[in-house]
Order: sequence, then structure tokens, then C-alpha cells
Amino acid sequence: MSTQPANTRPLVWIVTGGSRGIGRAVVERVTAQGDHVISLARGVATSPFTHPQRVMEIKTDVTDSDSVGRAMKTVAEEYGSAHALINVAGVHRGGRIDDLTRESWDLVLATNLTGAFEMSRAAVPLLESGSAIVNVGAVVGLRGFPGDVAYGSAKAGLSGMTQVLAAELAPRNIRVNLVVPGFVDTDMTSGLSERARARIVSSIPAGRTGKPEEIAQVIVDVAGATYMYGATVPVDGGLLNSFSGGAR
Repeated sequence: MSTQPANTRPLVWIVTGGSRGIGRAVVERVTAQGDHVISLARGVATSPFTHPQRVMEIKTDVTDSDSVGRAMKTVAEEYGSAHALINVAGVHRGGRIDDLTRESWDLVLATNLTGAFEMSRAAVPLLESGSAIVNVGAVVGLRGFPGDVAYGSAKAGLSGMTQVLAAELAPRNIRVNLVVPGFVDTDMTSGLSERARARIVSSIPAGRTGKPEEIAQVIVDVAGATYMYGATVPVDGGLLNSFSGGAR
């Protein structure tokens, strides 16, 4: 989704999880194009954006419909409409079925799946014809990985939701697609032990982890793809094709 000509208004993006990681990288990429972004997160960015004049930060809990509703009301008042919704916000809690707590399960499902639902439901009335929704999934949502029952379930659900919304919203000329990152260096993955990290990297054909900026590049390209509906786009260094879900 490229910047519009100078004689038209800039594009307006809504990005959840925009304060850090992949979400932050999306914000930086589109504001560098001259577009405007509403960054939604539970907290504000810890360091200044490169183009702060093009970013509106709104503290938002995507699991709370009232919080989401207030954010979208602000978007409507400030911009009138939007051109893209990028659902990045997520949390991770690991654990196998015999030790994962119900609290962790509920948090992961609420943030990664219900949050994307709440955002999509609230944002669709603001999206213009020709707009896009890009959901950010995960390899574990398509291929099983022991110890990731909550995260894998949430991301698998997000894949299904993407397919349904793509069919529902296509007649309104709103495109919905799924981008599937592999192992990316973010705050979410920073807590892994060196042993666990080395094991994962050894299974990636590219031989390295991904960077948030590399994922953001694909997200922005998918948002701008005018004949793409319901697609699943891996950007994972080849991990999905080589992944083995065997016991570990």
C-alpha cells in the first residue's frame, strides 16, 4: 500500500501493538512513506518514533470492547476513516497441556484472537472501499509445536478468522489476509534460553532469525496487494516448509 500522490490526503493506518516489535516496525515503515498511523497499545512507545508528527498513540486494551470502541471513536473524530488495520498485538505464554494454567490460556486467547476480532469489528465501519486488514499469525498456528498449546490455538483461530472475514468483506472491497512470521527477534522471544534459541535457529533453512523490519516489509506489501483475499503469506526463513512437530 504505497503513499498516495501529493494532491491527495495521506493514507491512515491503524496498527495494534504499535509501541514495539513488529508493530513498531510497521509504524516506522508506513510513516516513512508519508502515511499516518494510529498506534494502539497498552503502553506508549519507550523511545520516540522517527516521524512522531505522523503518529497518534492511543492507550488501548484490545481485549476490552469499551477500550477499543473509545479508540475507534477517536480515529473517527480525527481522521473520519482509515485505509488499513494491522492486527499485531499479542502475548505469549508457554506450557504443555498438563501444566498450562487456565489464566495463561485465557490471556493468550483474549489478546491474540479475541483482540483481533474486537479490532476488526470496531474498525470495519471506518475502513474505506479498497482498504485492507492484515492479521499477523505464527508458524505454530499452522504446525504444532510442543509447549505452545495456547499460542498455537490462538494463531490457528486467527487463521480461520482471516478466511471467514476475507469472504465476508470482499463484497465491500476490503481485503483480509494473514502474514505468518517465523522466529523473530522481539521482546516476546528475548526471554528464551540460548539453548532453546540455538535449537530453533538450527531448524530455520535461512540459518538465522528474522528482524521486525523484514516482517513489516511483507505486511505493508500485503496490505497494498489489490487482488489478494484470504491469503496466507509466510515470512519465516523457510521454517514452515521444513518444520517438524515431533516430540521434544
